[in-house]
Amino acid sequence: MKRKHVSILLIIALLIPVAAVLHIFTGVYDLNFDVLIKSLSDFDPANSAEVIMREIRIPRMITAIIAGGALSIAGLLMQTLFQNPLAGPYVLGINSGASLFVAIATMTGLSFITSQYGLIFNALLGAFLFGIVILLFSRFSKNQITLLLTGIMIGSFTSAFIAILQQMSHMQDLKRFTLWGLGSLQKVQLSDTPILLAFFAVGIIFSLISVRSLNILVLGFQEAKLHGINTARLKYGLIGITALLAGIVTAYCGPIAFVGLAVPNIVRIVFKTQEHKTLILGSVICGALFLLLSDLIVLLLESHVLIPINAITSIIGAPIVVFILFKRLK
Repeated sequence: MKRKHVSILLIIALLIPVAAVLHIFTGVYDLNFDVLIKSLSDFDPANSAEVIMREIRIPRMITAIIAGGALSIAGLLMQTLFQNPLAGPYVLGINSGASLFVAIATMTGLSFITSQYGLIFNALLGAFLFGIVILLFSRFSKNQITLLLTGIMIGSFTSAFIAILQQMSHMQDLKRFTLWGLGSLQKVQLSDTPILLAFFAVGIIFSLISVRSLNILVLGFQEAKLHGINTARLKYGLIGITALLAGIVTAYCGPIAFVGLAVPNIVRIVFKTQEHKTLILGSVICGALFLLLSDLIVLLLESHVLIPINAITSIIGAPIVVFILFKRLK
């Protein structure tokens, strides 16, 4: 890794603690550093300030960091696999698959799949199956635009199926799914963060282990085969890790748009490289910072209007995607 890239990574990484501190102390209720220390070292369940800090603010901040990094890695892996800067778990329909299976879980009334672990399993299964579908379609698509349109059509298909389920569901189930679909970082409890962190760690480790293969894959699948890479195994491995990362985030936080699509492209623009060790670390750091700042905007506006995180990431991410699209079409 170049020294210049290391310097940029360190500078951006140093912004994360700053953003995290701002995030954790921003909200309707004014909390101070003393409350933070007591909530971690000498927690008093009867103290409302410490409860808010420990059960809401801290998990939300940790979730923003993990979810931002996880979605960014997932987007980077998809863009490398499909050799398309506009690929991502949201655009290609992987998030749609997770959403569809969560909809089935929440609106069928079957208790064994409406538990928290049932939702996680369904989100992961949906993400993986739709990832495989996209992978199969990619074999027959003649250009990048066709593949993107396929992802959009898959998203439309799942939306129609979800709409049918919504019409047939009970009021309580419909409300639960609707609130989940808006996207939120505040549903995660402190006890859930180790699960998120474990999935996130697996994704980072696999990505870093695959750096050499990813670097060669940029040159094309034929070049990868010439270097002795098992491309079939690599494809399914990348789909599996993407499903793992996108699925777990979607299960806990709902669908969050444009993070996995916009952040890896921003990282490429900033670092001007195709070396994947730099891109992976850059995506983790920038993704975490991106979602922290996006949720900070939500918190700053909270006293005036409640805005889902999905809306903020779309407002910021959509113009970036349009810029990239027009740049590619030139």
